[in-house]
Amino acid sequence: MMSIPQIRKAVFPVAGLGTRFLPATKAQPKEMLPVVDKPLIQYAVEEAYAAGVRQMIFVTGRHKRSIEDHFDLTWELEQALEQAGKQELLDVVRRVKPDDMDCVYVRQAQALGLGHAVMCAHRLVNGDPFAVLLADDLMIGDTPVLAQMVKQYERWRTSILAVREVPRTRRAATASSTATRSTT
Repeated sequence: MMSIPQIRKAVFPVAGLGTRFLPATKAQPKEMLPVVDKPLIQYAVEEAYAAGVRQMIFVTGRHKRSIEDHFDLTWELEQALEQAGKQELLDVVRRVKPDDMDCVYVRQAQALGLGHAVMCAHRLVNGDPFAVLLADDLMIGDTPVLAQMVKQYERWRTSILAVREVPRTRRAATASSTATRSTT
């Protein structure tokens, strides 16, 4: 029996202009908007990591540098926390990017849509199965959505798409915010 390639890569299309969240996103990427104590993008990355993904591929745009900075080493901050004896905060900062997780960034020069953003990651995906997560749609469940999808991918060996049902009365207002997760 042929072994099923595991999903170890995730693509995060984060190059968009964030118009659904204006004016909050005029100067800050929507993926960096905080939910309680961490940005949306971190929830999505944590979901992917919990599902076994170890390579996070971010398709960024010109104004998304804060996403790269968020997952980068902050030596000065870590040193200051360590010197101040603030171990709990130091642990929080270090958990943002586990040592066995790689973050790779590719630039989408123009905002040409979701399909184009995913295609920008084509060479990095390199034909491997991968997940696509839209970080501005926070999806919460007893079992994380991507973990459920990876299990279905392993069973069916085909693309899996998660959608959220929207009541008919709200469809027009929320059509552009339907949650999506996909694995290929």
